[in-house]
Amino acid sequence: MDELIEELTKRLFVELEASGRHVHLTKEAALALFGHPLTPLKGLSQPGQFAARERVSLITPKGRIDKVAVLGPERKRCQVELSRTDCVTLGLKAPTRDSGDTDNSPGITLANADKTLTLKEGVIVAKRHIHMTPADAAARQLRDGQEVSLRTLTDRPLIFEDVTVRVSPQYRTYAHLDYDEANACGYRLGDMGMIL
Repeated sequence: MDELIEELTKRLFVELEASGRHVHLTKEAALALFGHPLTPLKGLSQPGQFAARERVSLITPKGRIDKVAVLGPERKRCQVELSRTDCVTLGLKAPTRDSGDTDNSPGITLANADKTLTLKEGVIVAKRHIHMTPADAAARQLRDGQEVSLRTLTDRPLIFEDVTVRVSPQYRTYAHLDYDEANACGYRLGDMGMIL
């Protein structure tokens, strides 16, 4: 009976996570800012991903945010993921995009103490999405790139539309909301959502 309940729960619900502002760096960018590769501090829910010990400041002519998390491992392109509220603070008009889609997005300056690195582009508001294993996607009859609606089972339930399903054997199944979205629905650690 417990196995049946667990299987039904897996098919109906997905765990929510709040994703705060963060930066992805190339190996070259990490060396320029810190003088060494990223140092893993703690693992994240997605296999192989980690929060680095290193932090950066985000600087624009209109604002600054300090102590911003850097996530590893290093990537092929630098990327800064912000919420809309962060964009207001920094005076940026960043597009809402899937991770990795940074062409023609605003630039920003990254700083660590006296070291700076100016990116010509790379700032986005990450489109809300669900990381999903192939088995979980198959059980729900979903495919990579599909758009779904997600009802949050939270203190202030909301239905988020246009949530992209991203399927890969490298993923663990979690729905990612940025802090603006998480705050809007009253998210707390361990909350679940239902794919509609």
